[in-house]
Amino acid sequence: QVQLVESGGGLVQPGGSLRLSCAASGSIISINAMGWYRQAPGKQRELVAAITSGGSTNYADSVKGRFTISRENAKNTVYLQMNSLKPEDTAVYYCNGEGRYYDSSSLYGSADFDSWGQGTQVTVSS
Repeated sequence: QVQLVESGGGLVQPGGSLRLSCAASGSIISINAMGWYRQAPGKQRELVAAITSGGSTNYADSVKGRFTISRENAKNTVYLQMNSLKPEDTAVYYCNGEGRYYDSSSLYGSADFDSWGQGTQVTVSS
């Protein structure tokens, strides 16, 4: 199994910055894509940003130019630097990772994983 743990959320004023971190642990062989999603009250979960193992990135239009996703492959960690925060960025932010892990119960000794973190609250308010 693979676990993802987020950190770095909190309360910030409009125009401020926050940096989220997400560390993956477990019997990991490789992680392909990692991403950040968010869910505001009464809304569906949406993709914020994603990054591949090779460093290719993808952003939601609403955060382009303000948010930056990055990762440290050696640490199985992904970051989300959020600048110029707006009240509409308020949401629970979730980390997601997909890849391959060691699984002794599997025919091939490994299996795919698609794991989520528990979420971290980001509140942008004056």
